[in-house]
Amino acid sequence: MAGGAKVTETTPELACPIAPVVDIVFSRWTTPILWALHEYGRQRFVELQRRITTITPKVLTQRLRQLERDGLVVRTYHAEVPPRVEYEISELGRSLGPLFASLAEWSGNLEKVDAARQSYDERSSAR
Repeated sequence: MAGGAKVTETTPELACPIAPVVDIVFSRWTTPILWALHEYGRQRFVELQRRITTITPKVLTQRLRQLERDGLVVRTYHAEVPPRVEYEISELGRSLGPLFASLAEWSGNLEKVDAARQSYDERSSAR
């Protein structure tokens, strides 16, 4: 290092304060689950599974438990015969609405991303 500057290691959370938010909100399957609950309201497990056709029941169960633990989803158990469980987005989960709206707006740039990828791939294959 020039001038004898000392390098200190820092955690990803300190280097990038949004890293923990990204880990919570954008882990695989979180956004489709929250989107479905926001768009369609309270749903049973089977309804969510039908809406998100590519998720396995095991993974959906795991993600719903994690989202409940994180406070983004509320699970309601109805003690009836047969028992019924419903999931809905919590107020904390709803507070992500503006973030998702911004991302939906940014999604208009996906064509530019595709064009950039195609251009990059063409350049890379020419090497």
